[in-house]
Amino acid sequence: MRHSDLIQQIRVKKSFLCIGLDLDIDRLPSPFKKNIDSLFSFSKDIIDATSAYSIAYKPNLAFFEAYGAKGWGVLEQIMDYINSTYPELFTIADAKRGDIGTSSERYAKAFFEVLNFDAVTLSPYMGRDSISPFLAYKNKHVILLGLTSNLGAQDFQLLGEGKNTWFAQVIQNSQTWSNSDRIWYVVGATKAEYLKLVRSLVPNTFLLVPGIGAQGGNLSEVVRFGLNEQCGLLVNSSRGIIYKSNGSDFARAAEVQSHKLQSEMEVYLKDIRDFL
Repeated sequence: MRHSDLIQQIRVKKSFLCIGLDLDIDRLPSPFKKNIDSLFSFSKDIIDATSAYSIAYKPNLAFFEAYGAKGWGVLEQIMDYINSTYPELFTIADAKRGDIGTSSERYAKAFFEVLNFDAVTLSPYMGRDSISPFLAYKNKHVILLGLTSNLGAQDFQLLGEGKNTWFAQVIQNSQTWSNSDRIWYVVGATKAEYLKLVRSLVPNTFLLVPGIGAQGGNLSEVVRFGLNEQCGLLVNSSRGIIYKSNGSDFARAAEVQSHKLQSEMEVYLKDIRDFL
């Protein structure tokens, strides 16, 4: 998907909501706990109920790979459904891959050609040559792990101070790579106070911000420090939407919650002069 198409969807839907598909069969409503194939039916109902308010969906690959070949088959079904029924939606493979050489090339082929995702999350730890095969794809996007929400982020990502912090160095160095205009960054909502630093480093880049809802992230703080003149944010909520209810009203509950977040986002977007 072209950058301009994504911006247009934000304008049309007055939203920068991304919904994570973290599909745990043990948490699904009773009718969907029968077998792995029911994961697609559940996902389809969630997507249909929330697509008016969301501009992106982010399947978390761990929740599909855990079920082996059948789980991967469900992922293929979901991607086929989104790409054929809602081609305007932005799709993110939450894969967090990181490898080099032909391995990286094959990962890129899997996500961008076979599954036709618009973007993929990657670990930058192995450096430039682990990311470049993904950046070779026109109109596809790379989302590097920048500053994550987990406690272990302190082990490496937060070493140093200010622009010399490890995660800040990742951002600055990756901006020198070829096709860096298609690089985004993950910045956890529970680390919202660091968004000001991130924005000083990449004022025009999109950020994927997970952690709203179940993880305790605050949308107003994310917007305060992260919003730019073209929005520049995709804010993700997973469990807070798809598991809002475990009863027969699960789809309706997901719709209500996504509409609630979209309505709040619309207010914030009005602060961007001439954007909407």
